Amino acid sequence: MAQRIGTQTILLPQGVAIIGSAAVGTPKEAQGPLGQEFTYCFPDATAGESTWEKAESTLHKEAINRALQDAAIPPEQVQLLLAGDLLNQCIGTTFGIRDLQIPFAGMYGACSTMALTLAMGAILTECGVVQTTLASTSSHFCSAEKQFRMPLEYGGQRPPTAQWTASAAGAAVLAAQGEGPRIRAAIFGKIMDYGIKDANNMGAAMAPAACDTIAAFLRDTKTSPQDYDMILTGDLGSVGSTLLVELLQKEHGIDIRTIHADCGLMLYDPQTQDVHAGGSGCGCSGSVVCSYILRRLREKSLRRVLFVGTGALLSGVSSLQGESVPGIAHGVLLTSEEDDS
Repeated sequence: MAQRIGTQTILLPQGVAIIGSAAVGTPKEAQGPLGQEFTYCFPDATAGESTWEKAESTLHKEAINRALQDAAIPPEQVQLLLAGDLLNQCIGTTFGIRDLQIPFAGMYGACSTMALTLAMGAILTECGVVQTTLASTSSHFCSAEKQFRMPLEYGGQRPPTAQWTASAAGAAVLAAQGEGPRIRAAIFGKIMDYGIKDANNMGAAMAPAACDTIAAFLRDTKTSPQDYDMILTGDLGSVGSTLLVELLQKEHGIDIRTIHADCGLMLYDPQTQDVHAGGSGCGCSGSVVCSYILRRLREKSLRRVLFVGTGALLSGVSSLQGESVPGIAHGVLLTSEEDDS
């Protein structure tokens, strides 16, 4: 049974199995360093649809269907789908899954949504409320730019601190029983706001939340960075990652330099793909975790990964009204099947 320890962390002693997963993208993701890790990439960014929002829905549905195929179970066997995206009313999700007829609870954590759905799904599964859960998320560069900044037709210039919203989706099937990597713990973060107002500098806005959540998890579990193969954030990019390392060292005396990785820096090649500070969006960490990370856990080349998804809790309205950008970070401890430490 799940049990709370410390101030924010929930241990899952039995461990919830991830029995299937999938990552879906578009040509830009296919051309990146992890392109071969993706389950499927559409040949164009529209995914054959007439609008960017419909394209995102198609990405999301494709990731879910392929995760179910990987788990070798039909949709009707899933008792709960936890999912969300960046768009208003999470339409990227709802319009993508409406035909699946799976019980659904929409979730919003901005770019931390993959971590949030994994955490909630794992806790509900560990407690026996459900036996099989789907956790998923998506994003699309064009639909996100249209909503949060400017329509693409405007041709606005992106500053060096800006990140590229991934046109991608990730999905994972969680089960009380089965083979696969395990979720052993979850942590829900607190909203942190250092007064950043630049909607093109999400890394700086989210770094304090990542710092607070990582420090809380290590404190609650009485562990150190050396107890993990990787502390993975998503998606701070180059600016936020640098700030995170500095904040953890300065405020908590924690050094993660040798084991830190960031999904926003893994998904694209900044030298050849013009993504400025790196990748972002729900689909960035969703696709990286549901492809590269889970595959390495299955192969046991990774055994313990603390995944901390980061999100910027802004909207197009709040930015225009001059509000700051609050940050949030949720996390899950992912382990290989045999690692029960």
